[in-house]
Amino acid sequence: MKRKSGDFRCSILRQPVGRRTLFKSLAFTAGGIAVGLAPGCKPAYEETALVDPVVKTSCGSIRGYLNQGIYTFRGVRYGASTAGPNRFMPPKPPEPWTEIRDASGYGYRAPQTNPAAAGGAAPESELTRILWASDGYRVAPAESEDCLFLNIWTPTLDPAEKRPVMVWLHGGGFSSGSSSDLLYDGTNLARRGAVMVGVNHRLNVFGYTHLGDIGGEEYAHSGNAGQLDIIAALEWVRDNIGQFGGDPGRVMIFGESGGGAKVSMLLASPPAKGLFHAAVIESGPGIKVGEREPATRAAELLLDELGIKARNLKEIHTLPTSRILSAYFAANARMAGEGGGAFRPVLDPVVLPAHPFYPAAPTVSENVPVMVGWNKTESTAFSLGQDELWSLDEEGMRSRIEKLAGADTDRLIGLYRKEYPDMSPSAVYFHIASYPRMGSGSVAIAERKAALGKAPAYLYRLDWETPVLGGKLISPHGLEMPFVFDNVDGGGVALTGGGAEARKMAGALSETWIAFAATGNPNTPKSGLPPWDPYDAEKRPTMIFDTESRVEFDPLKEQRLIFEEPA
Repeated sequence: MKRKSGDFRCSILRQPVGRRTLFKSLAFTAGGIAVGLAPGCKPAYEETALVDPVVKTSCGSIRGYLNQGIYTFRGVRYGASTAGPNRFMPPKPPEPWTEIRDASGYGYRAPQTNPAAAGGAAPESELTRILWASDGYRVAPAESEDCLFLNIWTPTLDPAEKRPVMVWLHGGGFSSGSSSDLLYDGTNLARRGAVMVGVNHRLNVFGYTHLGDIGGEEYAHSGNAGQLDIIAALEWVRDNIGQFGGDPGRVMIFGESGGGAKVSMLLASPPAKGLFHAAVIESGPGIKVGEREPATRAAELLLDELGIKARNLKEIHTLPTSRILSAYFAANARMAGEGGGAFRPVLDPVVLPAHPFYPAAPTVSENVPVMVGWNKTESTAFSLGQDELWSLDEEGMRSRIEKLAGADTDRLIGLYRKEYPDMSPSAVYFHIASYPRMGSGSVAIAERKAALGKAPAYLYRLDWETPVLGGKLISPHGLEMPFVFDNVDGGGVALTGGGAEARKMAGALSETWIAFAATGNPNTPKSGLPPWDPYDAEKRPTMIFDTESRVEFDPLKEQRLIFEEPA
């Protein structure tokens, strides 16, 4: 089916597309800034060769396309549909096929839109209004329980080349997001020599509802179905990535925000052992997983919303996706009133037998190098729309910091006044508010990983300040992603502003991440960064990514001690 240039219609059915499809749209997720495309659509800047590449996988042959010298395969199925009888069950492999299947368009993303808000306006905030505007077009990616797809970008199809493999886990907590977003386009990483893979998997109610203590053994792992999907994708990578020029013995998992937490969980998951060889946690330190009691309570609230008794649990497989989503949003709101703690990975004797980094680092992945870090002012991204936070006076700043630091408030404010005498009260607040959990959790992971004395841990902090919105965001949540993907002038321009300085940062971070995937060591001459030693409890070396990057030893020690994560 041919499409004319300028035709913005796009079927939600998966089918081959024309050589040029003009279609671009923006979306905003809790895990960062994302650009989404409906299945079967390709962005305007891409062009295919006259002969599209065909690769034979373990399930059947797929046809991708060549874009700017990079072989691109999208919507590659790694699992069967998770609808109906497969709902809440561990993923199943897809049925093999004999025909050549098209892999030029993205697959569906997991269901995540509240049916009560479907078709509504974009999220309203100063930042999201900017991010939603891309050539005047905005269409949300199509959603389906048939969502087990991955995307691949590779510079070669020669199995002998054995390039390092980077497997991306998207943000959005455990409830939203997709790897099929323009910010996560792997073309530039592949151009630098890596094989990039993005994974879609089950989320929210479909991926993380713990029914094991209600439905028995059959539902034992329903609370970790989304994690099992990712493990299935990693198994697919192990079995097939060699056909795409990748090295199955050099696979790195990396993720931001909720994606970083997913990486943390995989480090503690016995079924994932041996499927990856390095791991990066970006602004998403997962110290603990959910406890079974609140997870079961959330499942009970879900069934109550659906009108299903525990003895009739099988009925849940016959309900429409939209009804389950509506019940999930209602149950989640009720659970929030009881303190939350549901619809996320849960303790499971098989999949997650212990908390990932509490009270210590997991031994199941003791030989896997880890890089972990956060951005200097994570909280600014979540503070837009709260006008009072951007014009705090001393009293307002102090009252908010007291809620975080209690009796240590004066000591903490004094530390920042000494280090940064010209910083405004609002800026002091944003810096301090960004450290608990994101900063302290990252430090705790590095510290506990290093304590095992096996594979190294590397700690970083991103201090580079973005000029967008007049510089008010400073170094917000999600800012490192355009640099890591080397997409500062593409999907990441709304975060970085583009330009020479941003491109320099992109070169440094993308080469660092690729080196870590290749060797388990982030040091490489290609990055232009100073030498960076593994973390240890004595010197505590921390790479500060900035216009002039540097290594600092135990930066802001007093802050670290005040917010130190309890073991």
